[in-house]
Amino acid sequence: MAVMRTGEVNRQTGETAIELYLCLDGAGKAQIDTGIPFIDHMLTLFTVHSLCDLRLKAEGDLAVDDHHTVEDIGICLGGALKQALEDKTGICRFGEATIPMDEALVRVALDLSGRSYLSYQVKVERENIGILSLESVQEFFQAVANHAGMNVHIDLLRGVNAHHCIEGVFKAFAHALRKAVAYEPRLQGILTTKGLL
Repeated sequence: MAVMRTGEVNRQTGETAIELYLCLDGAGKAQIDTGIPFIDHMLTLFTVHSLCDLRLKAEGDLAVDDHHTVEDIGICLGGALKQALEDKTGICRFGEATIPMDEALVRVALDLSGRSYLSYQVKVERENIGILSLESVQEFFQAVANHAGMNVHIDLLRGVNAHHCIEGVFKAFAHALRKAVAYEPRLQGILTTKGLL
């Protein structure tokens, strides 16, 4: 049996305290408590659709706002993903998914290249869902990209309802990531001409 690919990050700052465990070879099991109900919902969707297992406990300065907590969760998730992938031997590396969520349609394409980049083309009318500022969603994905070493393009192709649009983003990201971290049985080593990612 292959070794399970896991990453674990415990991060404490003056603004947040976060414990995160990620298993790429899971079954979509989520245990998530961030103090931000909509982020709990989105990360549960991410876990189920990526077939990762994710345990997350986050405490942050929500009396100020959600920004530090959401960004730091992204930092921890990106760091755990980088740990779990190690040298990326045998993985497909690239992933893409176009996901409908009712009237919304979202496309995510990503490359586990070791080089960080985010293009986030998601415009919605609402500013908040619950206590979550929707501008923090971009900060979350920027932090994931930076700390995982990932190139990510997220495009809202169409959509009206903000909940549907953001849910589509997290589901499409999950499906794209699931493809990228999957093993390619024909591949010997790493999918690059450089010999290193």
